[in-house]
Amino acid sequence: MDTQLLWERYKTPIIALLAVVLVGALLFGGFRLYAAHRENSAAQLLAAARSPEQYQEVVAKYPRSGAAASAYLLLAAEQRKQQQFAEANATLQELIDRNPRHHLVATAQMAMAANLESLTRTDEALESYRKIAADHPRSYTAPFAMLAQMSLQKAKGQTDEARRLAETIITQFRDSPLAQEAARQLKLMRPAAAAPAAAPAPAEAAPAPAEPAGAAQDAEAPADPEASPAPTAAATP
Repeated sequence: MDTQLLWERYKTPIIALLAVVLVGALLFGGFRLYAAHRENSAAQLLAAARSPEQYQEVVAKYPRSGAAASAYLLLAAEQRKQQQFAEANATLQELIDRNPRHHLVATAQMAMAANLESLTRTDEALESYRKIAADHPRSYTAPFAMLAQMSLQKAKGQTDEARRLAETIITQFRDSPLAQEAARQLKLMRPAAAAPAAAPAPAEAAPAPAEPAGAAQDAEAPADPEASPAPTAAATP
């Protein structure tokens, strides 16, 4: 009886609530179907893309899709091939701005740092690599960023900092193939052992004393075989 009374009293709001839940479920299901359809369409368009213009079409039509993020990277790679480094970085920055939590953000940042190197903006590239390694310490990009940073520091003559980075890569990423490269670079950066001191040269013998000039001339003058002997004095009678 109580149940019947409750139903009679609250059946209208209960039915309204059920209708809202049903409509919400239908809308959610429809949105998922729509999103899946858009993702599928974006993926198909990206698969057929081969030129910068076609990559831009994917981005323009499906800016929030997963395919759009890949299209940004491919477009930036094409721009880099044409040595359009500034334009490539603008493309990558747009990817980061639109998808700040995307898993490809660290990859985009690495590409931007490499473009800065190509523009000979070495200090900015070095700082970018440092930031990538600090912001994504567990990412697969971290050892790549540290290795690139180490190379720049080595080129700038910052050998001690480069050695410390190599040791960090070997310690933190020992299972990565980059650890072997870091170990090789570390060996090249170690100072060579000091060569043993050469034995002192033996003292030169003192020169013989010079002979008097007259004696030397007498010794060197040859005897005249035709010279007649000196006459003897006559005996006194």
